[in-house]
Amino acid sequence: MTEYFYAAILGLVQGIAEFLPISSSGHLVIIGELLHVYGGTSIPSESATMSVALHFGTLMSILVVYRQELRSLLQDRRMLALVVVATVPVGVVGLLLKDHVESVFSTALLAGVALMVTAALLLLGRWLQNQQNATEQLSTFAAAVIGVFQAIAVIPGISRSGSTITAGIACGVSREASARFSFLIAIPAIGGAALVTANDLFSENTTSQASWPPILLGTVIAFVVGVVSLSFLLRIVTADRLHWFAGYCLTVGMLTVAWQLSIGV
Repeated sequence: MTEYFYAAILGLVQGIAEFLPISSSGHLVIIGELLHVYGGTSIPSESATMSVALHFGTLMSILVVYRQELRSLLQDRRMLALVVVATVPVGVVGLLLKDHVESVFSTALLAGVALMVTAALLLLGRWLQNQQNATEQLSTFAAAVIGVFQAIAVIPGISRSGSTITAGIACGVSREASARFSFLIAIPAIGGAALVTANDLFSENTTSQASWPPILLGTVIAFVVGVVSLSFLLRIVTADRLHWFAGYCLTVGMLTVAWQLSIGV
């Protein structure tokens, strides 16, 4: 039953934090450290397989919520080209620096610091949109800048949605158009990350050791919660309330850093 409990918790966290601007990877790092320090345990050994499954669940969430936009995208060559431009940076980082980023940045202390950076980005996005006249038109330059911020967001604690939407606003794109593009480019980013991890797992022949029922449970929960979270975020963006999450990220980040320093990390 312990595996099912972990799977449900991880699926819930992934589904909520993948889309809301609070960083799913940062939360998973912090939760893993909490389990290790206070629970005397850790996330199960098949967590890499679980990670692929959870990302697949949230990927399906995007495909469901954005199904109409995706049909239009297939006929819009210009937007397809912009998606490619924005995907190149994270693809390069994922292929060349994936192991280095995971080994250096996957600590609760750094995740806490990164969450505070996310809070600053959300507040910056709010300030910038009040200083300029936004447009729905996305330029190649804006797509490239958004892509760079998406690549930076591989660091646990840096929100992918928060950083890319802020980058779009900084380039003069409206928050609605920035949010829409952010989740369009999430499809190749999340799908690519899952494929790279899956390839590593099959190469190491570790998937046969995984316990599939709890993994399936986590995937389903991530998908269902992801649909709800993404739909909620779109309403938040429309209502111009994205900056509200800055307070949450700042609070969790500060508490995490204080906790880590208190235990002598």
